[in-house]
Amino acid sequence: MNLCIKSKNILTPDGLKEALIIIENGLIKDIVNHAENSELPVEDFGELLIMPALTDTHVHINEPGREDWEGFETATKAAAAGGITTLVDMPLNSSPVTIDIDSLNMKIHSAENKLFVDCGFYGGVIPGNSDMLSGMIDSGVLGLKAFMTDSGIDEFPFVNESDLRIALKKIEGNNIPLLVHAEIDCGFIKEKNYSEFSYSSFLKSRPSEWELKAIDILIRLSREFDQHIHIVHLSSAESVNKISEAKSEGLKITVETCPHYLFFSSDEIKDKQTLYKCAPPIRNDHNREKLWEALKDGVIDFIVSDHSPCHPDLKCIEEGSFEKAWGGISSLQLGLPAVWTECRKRGISIQTVSKLMSNNTAEFIGQGDKKGKIKIGYNADIVAFDPDRKFKVTEEMLFHKHKKTPYLNRELFGTVETVFMNGNKIYENGKILTEPNGKIILNGN
Repeated sequence: MNLCIKSKNILTPDGLKEALIIIENGLIKDIVNHAENSELPVEDFGELLIMPALTDTHVHINEPGREDWEGFETATKAAAAGGITTLVDMPLNSSPVTIDIDSLNMKIHSAENKLFVDCGFYGGVIPGNSDMLSGMIDSGVLGLKAFMTDSGIDEFPFVNESDLRIALKKIEGNNIPLLVHAEIDCGFIKEKNYSEFSYSSFLKSRPSEWELKAIDILIRLSREFDQHIHIVHLSSAESVNKISEAKSEGLKITVETCPHYLFFSSDEIKDKQTLYKCAPPIRNDHNREKLWEALKDGVIDFIVSDHSPCHPDLKCIEEGSFEKAWGGISSLQLGLPAVWTECRKRGISIQTVSKLMSNNTAEFIGQGDKKGKIKIGYNADIVAFDPDRKFKVTEEMLFHKHKKTPYLNRELFGTVETVFMNGNKIYENGKILTEPNGKIILNGN
């Protein structure tokens, strides 16, 4: 569709501007003075903020095999409603897990005609599948993902250092990252007052030392192999100094964190509130503020959802057992307002939010020359956002398959009003407006 988008607040790489975006054939053809006339139809958003759509590079969509947990249709609708036009799906918790060409092709086939936004895929690294990695790389996965501790899925066991070494050799020359869940089970001592219903007990069962030990190994491997290693969902701020030193050394290490580590604090989580269970866990308020400092300092590269839904029964909501509950936070649709709500408290600009959730994430998956900026020649993936409008999270507004999330009944700032993908309006005023026209993104394509 060819049209113009007009606003007094358009977020460009040069800052906020009063301007007119000219869109032709799905691309941004020009950005001109607000007062200039155009023969194309003009959509005037007044003073609403016009910003690049988000790219979320860490999502568990769970299809094929566990569509009762989520699925491509519901996940990509939720993404669109959250201002996200690009997702990358993790190799678990689908069934089969994505660990070879056959399972990758099965996942791609499952996604066909169901995507309301663009979607790419990672391949999985598990013990014994080293011969399968090159085939997945050649088929276009955007990275390889490994766990250094139990993933919670039997078909996706964790790897040791030898497995990581093999994977690092496989990605050499392919310009993709090795993504790692950086926790190593060092054990913990159950105190006398330990309780499976206590969040405090759960938190002590996954101490910061687990992350520290894993990150020490990854830094050493990065130094040895000179390959891109990416630490997913950093929870513990105790690792920040080591990561900062590694980056200063020039090592190819990047790091993400997630809205739930930046929004919630263990200080407010009560016993039996299993909706907050995730791994690594949500830590205390002091830790949260240190993560924010690391974001402002550029030590943490970007923010992604780690949307990890499941059937509500698996969260053991009524029983309240943290030992039995599935670990994962459902938040895909709410990432932008959750992060922005916290940024407002800290005087962090919307430009910074866009860099952390649009620009840097697009760069990470090799899409930085077409997504993540309002810039001439880029895809017209654009969000009209009201940063001052407050709303309460309700089940009715969520497009996730299951509505149970720790954000329920929270008041957040910032509403996604309208979303364009390739110049086509796909979401507005709480409604999905199009058929599933999202594309599959493959590395090199």
